[in-house]
Amino acid sequence: MTASRVAVIDYGMGNLHSVAKALEHAGALRVEVTSDPAIILAADRVVLPGVGAIRDCVSELRQLGLDQVVREVVKEKPLLGICVGMQMLFESSEENGGVDCLGLFPGKVSFFGNELYEGDVRLKVPHMGWNQVKQNIDHPMWHRIDQDARFYFVHSYHAQPGKHTHIAGRCRYGVDFAAAVIQDNIFATQFHPEKSHTNGLQLMQNFLAWDGRW
Repeated sequence: MTASRVAVIDYGMGNLHSVAKALEHAGALRVEVTSDPAIILAADRVVLPGVGAIRDCVSELRQLGLDQVVREVVKEKPLLGICVGMQMLFESSEENGGVDCLGLFPGKVSFFGNELYEGDVRLKVPHMGWNQVKQNIDHPMWHRIDQDARFYFVHSYHAQPGKHTHIAGRCRYGVDFAAAVIQDNIFATQFHPEKSHTNGLQLMQNFLAWDGRW
């Protein structure tokens, strides 16, 4: 059953309208890009997007009081975090000399480094473009998405979850890193489903159908 109402949290950062359009294309009956806590808490599903510097993202989220709204959301309904929206869910990030994040997942976010290699090939940072995601678990969010399906990434930092059981999908770019994480009714991706064509659309459709259980 497709969710009738989805809130995309607007804290001034992220591909808000690209995410909203993708959700509409996936079948959401109503998508609201909003910073209003009442609207967010009344939605069936909530999306936390994010691009850019994590310090700015966390600062704006807290300034608007939306960090507490996110904590309320995850008690009762499905939340999808995207890119920096995923990274903010961890305890801290190395970016900008160290940033305290929301702490909903144990673990930290680390820089790929300036000397990143795959064999003898030096890799560019940021990691930008299409890459395969290996699914770690059987989960409703992976419904009708093939093992090693390709998704679109743009990032210089990657999450290192404190518990391996929170990793829903892995990717390799010089190092193995968490491409997707799961905890209760939270599913979050380092990649951008709104930029990932067929696989991204399917993941959005799965999110609209997911009741938060697995």
